[in-house]
Amino acid sequence: MASSSDLEQLAEIELQKEEEEEHKCVTDAPSAPPISSSGSIPDSSHPYYDVARHGIIQVTGDDNYGRKLIVFSSCCLPPSHQLNHRRLLEYLKLTLDQYVEMDYILVYFHHGLRSINKPSLKWLREAYGEFDRKYKKNLKALFVVHPTNFIRIVWNIFKPLISHKFGKKLMYVNFLDELRDHLNFEQLSVPPEVLRHDAKLRAAQKGGPRPSARTPPPRPPLPTQQFGVSLQYIREKNRETVIPPVMRQTVSYLKVKGLRTEGLFRRSAQVQLIKDIQKLYNLGKPVNFDDYDDVHVPAVILKTFLRELPEPLLTFRVYSQVQEILNIQSSLRVSRCQQIVESLPEHQFIVVKFLLCFLHMVSQESIFNKMSPSNLACVFGVNLVWPRDGSISLTALTPINIFTELLIEHFHAVFKSRCPNQN
Repeated sequence: MASSSDLEQLAEIELQKEEEEEHKCVTDAPSAPPISSSGSIPDSSHPYYDVARHGIIQVTGDDNYGRKLIVFSSCCLPPSHQLNHRRLLEYLKLTLDQYVEMDYILVYFHHGLRSINKPSLKWLREAYGEFDRKYKKNLKALFVVHPTNFIRIVWNIFKPLISHKFGKKLMYVNFLDELRDHLNFEQLSVPPEVLRHDAKLRAAQKGGPRPSARTPPPRPPLPTQQFGVSLQYIREKNRETVIPPVMRQTVSYLKVKGLRTEGLFRRSAQVQLIKDIQKLYNLGKPVNFDDYDDVHVPAVILKTFLRELPEPLLTFRVYSQVQEILNIQSSLRVSRCQQIVESLPEHQFIVVKFLLCFLHMVSQESIFNKMSPSNLACVFGVNLVWPRDGSISLTALTPINIFTELLIEHFHAVFKSRCPNQN
C-alpha cells in the first residue's frame, strides 16, 4: 500500500503530465482570470481585496430548491507567489460563515489548477482541519467539475481523514451539461476558460460533440403556469389577482404554522418533492401544505417562486441603485430605500410590500426563529434583485443584503402605510 508521501509525489507527477498534455493541445492563449462574475472590480477598501479581486470564490445565488451556490474556480488562482494562501483560506471561511447555517452547495471547477498556482497539500490539510462540523453539516453536495487523476490521487491521500458521511456528498462531474441534472445551471458563473475546456473535452469524445441538453425549444407556458412566468402573466391568468397565488398561499401558511420555526428559510427540502409541488401549481391543481408536515417546504417554494421570476421582484432597473446604497450616509439610507421602492411600477410595489410585511413579521419572532433582519436579508436579498446577466459577485452581495435588511427592519418607515390585502 502506497504511503502518503508516495501518493503526494504521484499527485505532483500527474499534475505535471496533465499540464504537458494541455500545452500540446493549446491553440490559443488562455484568457486572464475574470475579476468577478459580474465584471465589477471589488472595492479596494475590502478587507480581503488582495484575494477577492481575483474572482476565485463566487456566490451565485440560490438553486431552484433554495440552496446557496458557492463556486471555487481554480483557473482564477494567480501564481502562488502572488497570493497568500492563508489569506485565501480566511476569505473562504469568511464567505462560508455567511451561509453555513442554511443548506448550501459547493461547485469546484478544477480546470486551470497548475503547478505554478496550486496550493500545497499541507494547505489543503490545514483547510480541511479548519472546516469543522459547522461548515460540513449543511453542505448538501460538493461537485468536482472536470476531475483528473490528480484529483483522484489527492482524494486517496485525504480519504483516511474524511468521514463516510462527508464522502457521500462528493460528486464528480465530467461535463458541464451533467450539472444541469443537479442544479440550476443558469445560476452558475462559469469562467470562459472552463467553458472552452469543456467544449474541447466534448469534441474529443467518440462520435463528436455531445448533443446539448437544451436542444428542445421552450414550450409556451400553460394558462395555469405559476413558476418561471412574469407577474403580469400570472395576474392576467388569475382574474386580475394582484398577489400571485403561490406567494399568497405560502405566506398565509407560514404566518400560521412557521413564524416561530427555528431556521425558517435556511433549510432546503427534498428536490423531487419541490418539483412535484411546482408541477401541481403549474397545472392549476390544489396544494395543501398540511399534507407534507414540514414548514420548510412552503418556505422553499416561496424562495423558488421568487428566484424563477423572469425579472426580479424589485426589477432590473433598481439594481444599480441598490449597489450604490453604501455610498449614502447611514442616516439617509432608509429614506433612499423608500425612494427606490416607491419608484417601482404599481403592481411590483404592492407585491414587494406584501412580501416585506411578512418578512418583517418573521423578524419580529427572531427570539424563537433566529431569523433577524440581517439573517433574512442574506437569504432573500439575491432572490429580490439581481443583474440582467443573473450572476452576482461577492462584493455586490454586501449592498444587496444591506438594502434588503433595511427594507425588513424599517418596513413601516419605508412603506409608510399598513400592509396590503392578500387578494
